[in-house]
Amino acid sequence: MGISLGYNQYGKAECHMVHVDRSTPVHRITDVTVTSQLIGDFAETHLTGSNAKVIATDTQKNTVYALARQHGVANPEAFGLLMARYFVDGFEQVTGSRQEVNLDHWERISTSEGGPHDHAFTKAGSEVRTCVVTKLGADETVISGLTGLVVLKSTGSEFHGFPDVPYTSLVETDDRILATAVSARWRYVGTDIDWDKSFSSIRQTLLDKFALTHSLSLQQTLYTMGEAALEGHPEVAEIRFSMPNKHHFLVDLDKWGLDNPNEVWYAADRPYGLIEASIVRDDAPPAGSAWEGVKGFI
Repeated sequence: MGISLGYNQYGKAECHMVHVDRSTPVHRITDVTVTSQLIGDFAETHLTGSNAKVIATDTQKNTVYALARQHGVANPEAFGLLMARYFVDGFEQVTGSRQEVNLDHWERISTSEGGPHDHAFTKAGSEVRTCVVTKLGADETVISGLTGLVVLKSTGSEFHGFPDVPYTSLVETDDRILATAVSARWRYVGTDIDWDKSFSSIRQTLLDKFALTHSLSLQQTLYTMGEAALEGHPEVAEIRFSMPNKHHFLVDLDKWGLDNPNEVWYAADRPYGLIEASIVRDDAPPAGSAWEGVKGFI
């Protein structure tokens, strides 16, 4: 029986860095967490312990800081490509690189005296902008997205017509709260893209369709959001979603002689429905290994 080393990669995980652009009196902060991983001719360190070709993970961490100082951090996609190209193009033993860059959003504090402050910020909720750059030789793939985008509709959502099979207890409804925390990632075609413009436009499309779609199921809403994102953005090959159904149950107040015309709800923490799906163009180029290691998606 033969034994051999399979696919492998290594690097430095979750390098948390805040970059401050001080080029004008109005500062801009970029808060990113970078995971750098390298692929290539590193078999010897596994088989014999020789580190002759290993670029230390600590070196990868320091590269994050150095490239940020030299080039700034315009957005997650540009910085991920910068990191990947630095390692693949600069080191013979590195044939591939995977760079994951997550961006936490900060907003300027608006003071009562002077409006938006030049250098004081507040963190804007749980939403995170995500990016995974994969470079294998000359081939480059960018997957962008977001997580933690919490949305809710207080009406305009129904759920009925499902089978009444053994153990079914859910009551059908034609008026419910629909709430979820959207995680979405989309794979781009090419890298000559205005990353910030595309991200903002796709995010707005997702919000528009969530709000404007009369929902008969979270699945229907998810597909409508993804379909609209692809229709409006030819630079995107496919989009994948993971969306938990944040259940809200109407509280029965009858025992206290009170009615409840869909006003008082119990917000359940768990368990919850989890809806995941991908929406793909018929002519989308193959993804290859671009989705490997992207957590939480089918």
